[in-house]
Amino acid sequence: MVSAPFSRRGFLAGIGGVGVAGLLGACATGSNESAGAASTTLTLQSSLSDPDPKAALTKVVEGYSKSQVTLNTIAIETFRAQLPTYLNSGNPPDVLTWYAGSVARDYASKGFLLDVSDLWTGSGPCAGFSPALKELSTADGKQIFVPTNYYWWGVFYRKSAFQEWGVQVPTTWDEFIAVCKTIKSKGVAPISMGTGSTPWVASGWFDYLNLRINGADFHRELLSGKHPFDGPEVKTVMDHYRQLVEYIDPKGRSYSWQDAVTPLTAKKAGMYLIGAFITSGVPSDAVDDLDFFRVPIIDPSVPVAEEAPTDGYFASAKSRNPQRAKELLGYLASAPAQQQFIQLAKSSNLPTSQAVDTTTFAPLVQKGIKLLNESKAITQFFNRDSSDELQTTADTALTKFLDSPGDVNKILTEWQGAAKKVLGS
Repeated sequence: MVSAPFSRRGFLAGIGGVGVAGLLGACATGSNESAGAASTTLTLQSSLSDPDPKAALTKVVEGYSKSQVTLNTIAIETFRAQLPTYLNSGNPPDVLTWYAGSVARDYASKGFLLDVSDLWTGSGPCAGFSPALKELSTADGKQIFVPTNYYWWGVFYRKSAFQEWGVQVPTTWDEFIAVCKTIKSKGVAPISMGTGSTPWVASGWFDYLNLRINGADFHRELLSGKHPFDGPEVKTVMDHYRQLVEYIDPKGRSYSWQDAVTPLTAKKAGMYLIGAFITSGVPSDAVDDLDFFRVPIIDPSVPVAEEAPTDGYFASAKSRNPQRAKELLGYLASAPAQQQFIQLAKSSNLPTSQAVDTTTFAPLVQKGIKLLNESKAITQFFNRDSSDELQTTADTALTKFLDSPGDVNKILTEWQGAAKKVLGS
């Protein structure tokens, strides 16, 4: 997301004078100082609840000495649903994990986010970040987000499995369907996808099919309400999606995205379109066997676009100590903090700081860097290019489609109706 995106991390008891409270599902508000008083203890609300990223963020926070920090970790779907409540409360968390791009801008437009433009100027900790990252972190001419890592999406598979099944990496849609047919003939589910408790995963294929058929510009316009979800372009996307349904592991409708990694690594499923965060769920003895390829080309005339969701932090506009909040953001954006987090999280995420040495990164990560460098356009993910509210409409529509692909026209009509309510048009 949602989501995914890298949606998992942070808990443990603090040391070195830093109090860390790992309260799954608890503490939606900031520190319990008297109303209006500047707080000396900062609250960092985290959605990073998977074990490795969670422990990694804990270690990073333990290394911060300028203020006491209480780290609250909330399960991702609860965090997503409660985020507007966190930000609009009378005593909100000071700093929160979340996503760059449209979703952050949406919260900024409601006045929920602290202006952190000074972190992006002069010798500020974000001053050396790329113009693309700055654009993703900007709303109405002000920077409201601090990006600390990003990652790519791809179709992941086990190299040894492809060898055993006698299939090659496909580069075109027809080749991809042929690979699916061959894998299915071996008694293996060709595609793994966990859309039970993490329905946003279904948007991965929707995004990529739209990017491959209609292009990045149309995709962004669709998600901003400039095109209807029941229009001919989206129907073409869903025609292609429908071709995949018979190859998707039906058990995935009860899986989380993490659960769906297991059949892939056990060679009971062939491929999985997911973000690079998949590596955090792959057993250590299978990591070197993991590889990926870009979603195959459908229309060669459409410039190749890739999804590269960008994660990081924003601060609440109602923080009782905005200066301390910005200092914490600066620390989290620093090269040492980024390096430590990525290494301890055992993730394949890429740092946003150019001061981090990436030459020692794993071959898989180097391949991810190359993939993004070769892309003509970059998008984020459905909710990040629109809003969490619109993502909910996608979750409903696409999971209904997976269950009843023959009802696609009715589902698209309902989706457009729900989208119009969200977009107000």
